Amino acid sequence: MNKAFFINGGAGRTLCSVPALENYANDNPHDDFIIVCEGGTDFYKGHPKLHFRAYDVWHKNLFNEYLKDRQLITPEPYRVWEYYNQQCNIAQAYDIEINGQGLRTFNKPKIYLSKEELIMARQMIKEIKDTTKKEKIVVFQPFGRVSKKDNDSFIDVSGRSFELENIVSIIRQLGKQHAVMLMSEFPIDLNKYQINFPVAVPQNIHVRIWSAVIKMCDHFLGCDSLGQHLANAFDKTATVVFGSTFPQNVSYPDNNKFDIIDMNKDSRIYSPIRITMDEYADRANEDAMQMDTEIENRIVQSVNSMIKHGYKKNKK
Repeated sequence: MNKAFFINGGAGRTLCSVPALENYANDNPHDDFIIVCEGGTDFYKGHPKLHFRAYDVWHKNLFNEYLKDRQLITPEPYRVWEYYNQQCNIAQAYDIEINGQGLRTFNKPKIYLSKEELIMARQMIKEIKDTTKKEKIVVFQPFGRVSKKDNDSFIDVSGRSFELENIVSIIRQLGKQHAVMLMSEFPIDLNKYQINFPVAVPQNIHVRIWSAVIKMCDHFLGCDSLGQHLANAFDKTATVVFGSTFPQNVSYPDNNKFDIIDMNKDSRIYSPIRITMDEYADRANEDAMQMDTEIENRIVQSVNSMIKHGYKKNKK
């Protein structure tokens, strides 16, 4: 029986599902499977094997025309044993769920950008370079998906996002050498923090335009969120900072273009997201991204070094 895979969650999860679905298409040429995109079709667009299979969950008459005669499957990577025991990442967990061939390695996800998307990103890059008179551009994504704005502050109960005071301090240091583009759903009024140089804080930018921007930027800095997955897909250098989550699960420790700064590795508690509700773990990890001046300096040094050398020096 042909299958329908329901892919849910944020854009990062959607992107990480791509290799597993590519593998399934290659290994099962006679299965006229489809993908029901509860989190959006953005990262299947333009894909030669997946584009025509991807449907939004609100597609007209989806059930009667496309689902009724298919086997419905909802892969959940967070419920894979290898995942919650820190033996695989999200993409591998999807592959285990969808293809059932155990833990294995495979190619990075492919993102097929249109000419229009690339042109728009190129214009954004040019504008900030012209404005700042800087040669290199750093895209900085400080907030995770569950962050919320509370008056003049930001809250992330999951312990994945940078704190506002650290964001300001890091931008102040990076801006001395590089142009900074803030990848954030929330506008931040940097003028009130005496940032005396231009920082790009574009709003309402489509995720595929951000993809093109990261493809063209000189370095990515961020937390456990979509941007680092895009940087990995495009083989960009990245400095990624972790607090409550495990890099083995949500990032790419073996990528020599990634400098992973794991601040809380000795004290974090695994939060069984999408398995159970664990109030203790969430409370214990709530302050996992609070950093001192030493960590801030290490982050800035990482960015500068990675831009200069193009990889993490002395990576084991």
